[in-house]
Amino acid sequence: MRSSASHDLINQPIASTLKRMTLPMIMGMVMLMTFGLVDTFFVSLLGTEELAAISFTFPVTFTLISLNIGLGIGTSATIARYLGSGNAHLAKEFGTGALMLSFLLVGILAVAGFLTIDPVFRLLGASESQLVHIRDYMHIWYVAGVFLALPMVGNAVLRAFGDTKTPSAVMAVGGLINAILDPLLIFGWGPFPALGIQGAAIATMIAWMFGCVYILHLLVAKRELVLPRLLTLSEFRMTSRAVLKIGLPAAGANMLTPIANGVLTAIVATYGAEAVATWGVGNRLESIACIVVLALSMSLPPFISQNFGAGRIDRVKEGYLLCMRFVMLWQFGIFLLLWIASPLIAMAFAEEQKVAELIQLFLMIVPLGYGLQGIIILTNSSLNAMHKPMSALLLSLLRLFVFFVPISYLGSRLYELPGMFAAGILANLLTALVAFFWFKRLLEEEYQLQQTQEVAG
Repeated sequence: MRSSASHDLINQPIASTLKRMTLPMIMGMVMLMTFGLVDTFFVSLLGTEELAAISFTFPVTFTLISLNIGLGIGTSATIARYLGSGNAHLAKEFGTGALMLSFLLVGILAVAGFLTIDPVFRLLGASESQLVHIRDYMHIWYVAGVFLALPMVGNAVLRAFGDTKTPSAVMAVGGLINAILDPLLIFGWGPFPALGIQGAAIATMIAWMFGCVYILHLLVAKRELVLPRLLTLSEFRMTSRAVLKIGLPAAGANMLTPIANGVLTAIVATYGAEAVATWGVGNRLESIACIVVLALSMSLPPFISQNFGAGRIDRVKEGYLLCMRFVMLWQFGIFLLLWIASPLIAMAFAEEQKVAELIQLFLMIVPLGYGLQGIIILTNSSLNAMHKPMSALLLSLLRLFVFFVPISYLGSRLYELPGMFAAGILANLLTALVAFFWFKRLLEEEYQLQQTQEVAG
């Protein structure tokens, strides 16, 4: 018997199903984005050294978070496929294995990170005065990282069963706990001691501990979506291989983005500090402008995986095409809004006239490519959902290092900063075309394979 959640994704109207799954994820993504911003804001009030110290931690913490994201993608794709094929017990077994695997891997990396704080951050360029603050923060953060792994993978289990409301609520409550505790523990308000930058890490750890305890209780006791026991060694090996087959390439693809952004930032830096400030503001605005796409990238894969497991390639195709049309229209509307509001936004984010002019230029060009970028992101997540992780990784490599970085560099050389902004649209267009026709061909191949198997059966 398939679960009722499975029936919801396989038999209910596609548009209303995706809408029901995506709306809660939008709220969850907003809270997830504010998590780091709240920490950064309160730490900035401590001073420049503390702010610089927490900035140094971003590449390291992002690596660990990327692993969790990758494991979550592998978990959701695997479980949803088994649910779609009607094997609920095996889906629970994979959920249990994914939780055990995430705890083990993140625990090992946390211990390794804890023991190598000084050499790693010296390599990144941190000074001795900054290392004092980095140690205070990372000693706690590495412990907190283990508590992050379980709720992130646990949320992936819930999404695989078609539940996106609960993961969003867990993220929202976690963000609220973090925001409340940050000033109390950083500055020592009321009966709390003033712990400085260490207080920010402790606030994060407490928030993640809440998520960990709640998710485990929900999965094991309340909804029984995972097994109430540890897996045997043979079971653990079997489930781990399947999750890692998708999870590791997904984590790798996620880590490519900051590398490419680093190269692009270096190109922008040749045009001066004002250009770098513009690029930084633009990237922050992009994450907000594309929040619907990011939410869809978490709600569409379980839908695709369950229908793929059920052999409903027709619904996979219809759902994919529906999302492609929607993101193009939605993001074009966002582009028009940003174009009209660009002078006001530029004034809000810049004190210098030159920076304001560059921000306005950015907003009048770059967002035109956000819809195309949405096609790339959703196709990438759809490939993972169809259990094609290496194809998803290859698409990320093509997007960033075959199209985006080289074409952006060429545009900057030919037409300076405006040329670089416009070149990004061209790069997104070329990648989106490759992504769209690649996935469409994959669906045709899967449909033909399904027809052949039905005839042979």
